[in-house]
Amino acid sequence: MTLSAGSKVGPYEILSLLGAGGMGEVYRGRDGALGRDVAVKVLPPAFSSDADRLRRFKQEAQAAASLNHPNILTIYHIGEQDGAPYIVSELLEGESLRQRLQAGGLPVRKTIDYGIQVARGLAAAHDKGIVHRDLKPENIFLTKDGRAKILDFGLAKLTRPEHDGSSPDSQTLTGRSEPGFVLGTAGYMSPEQVRGQIASPASDLFSFGAVLYEALTGRRAFRGDTAADTMSAILKEDPPEALESNRQIPPGLDRIVRHCLEKNPEERFQSARDVAFYLEALSSTSTSASLPAPAESRSVSKWAIYAGITLGLAAAFAFGAFVFGHRRDGLR
Repeated sequence: MTLSAGSKVGPYEILSLLGAGGMGEVYRGRDGALGRDVAVKVLPPAFSSDADRLRRFKQEAQAAASLNHPNILTIYHIGEQDGAPYIVSELLEGESLRQRLQAGGLPVRKTIDYGIQVARGLAAAHDKGIVHRDLKPENIFLTKDGRAKILDFGLAKLTRPEHDGSSPDSQTLTGRSEPGFVLGTAGYMSPEQVRGQIASPASDLFSFGAVLYEALTGRRAFRGDTAADTMSAILKEDPPEALESNRQIPPGLDRIVRHCLEKNPEERFQSARDVAFYLEALSSTSTSASLPAPAESRSVSKWAIYAGITLGLAAAFAFGAFVFGHRRDGLR
């Protein structure tokens, strides 16, 4: 049941409905004590009787609340009213990446910029032992001032619990994942998630690669007539060459995307921090002419990517030194 303007959720006054989805309704609220507007996410009482949905809602709040990073949604408060739990978070002004992509792919420069921010947010979560497991354009918010924020840790799972003597069941936010239990969104899940295997940070990087591909080309990396067809494509097929859709994509960026989309998690990037580093190196390169050409083989080691980008940057430095030297000779 939709809350009316002026009603209260805990100490927060409801101002208007912002949106609704499978995990609850989101309202613009007012924090009178601090004099600021906030986002209030409420799980309707009709759904709070669903133990699994209720557990996922709470674990979203617990996972996100444990993180403090500019590229992750900030959680202020968790509460419950009349049997319905709610989360209060910062109020973001802007639109989701999904909404932005309705007009087509993004410029390469913006894709790299947003990609760096999302990779940094993932690195912060992974450092805490948290795997998102549901990264997709709907869960990336683009603010009006150019920031990218990761949303919805509702499927998040702690993979590196602190050994504090607690029982195994209490060391994860979701309980233990069993073989055959699939969580995620078709089209963005990693192959191991499709198979019902336990997700790792490398699983998030596969999803990240699918998001980058879509941002660059304006089309999904994996798509079928049904969810089953889409998941089959994730397991067996490679996405169409991104350069065929957008000739402006630097070859070095194409390498990074394809390396994220390796079927075997051992052959992907193992660190979101590494991905952010390579994207930052691309953003600091003024032209794509010095970037490495596309690899003939789909399997590209991160050292090959590093070497290519490093050589490009070294060439730019050498050119600058050459010009500077000639200017000095002219002054003599």
